[in-house]
Amino acid sequence: MNIGENIKKVRKEKGLLQKQVAAEVGLDQSNYKKIENGQRQPSIEVLYKLSKLFGMTTDQLINFEDGIPNEVVIEDEPLTQQLKLINQLEEDNRNVIFKMIDTMLTKKKFQDFFQKNLPATH
Repeated sequence: MNIGENIKKVRKEKGLLQKQVAAEVGLDQSNYKKIENGQRQPSIEVLYKLSKLFGMTTDQLINFEDGIPNEVVIEDEPLTQQLKLINQLEEDNRNVIFKMIDTMLTKKKFQDFFQKNLPATH
């Protein structure tokens, strides 16, 4: 699928008209129509504006395949599913998440320790 077809598919999924999208990205409707029909390639600036309008990254727009993905909300998942979802991330991103968790757990241990071992001052 080419970029024009991707743009057209996303526009239709968003329920937008060509003239609406063209106006939002600063093109006249005929030039925008040429992009969707594959007769013209969008500039990087237009591609960026389209991706922002559609709430996507430019990469998602260029490589668009199956429809707009649903937002993943990990907190609504059972613990085992949460771990599976985290495990799907690239290693660097997983490491960031685990470092954040380590930091929060360490902070909690210190808070618990000080609450137990320091006398209350009133």
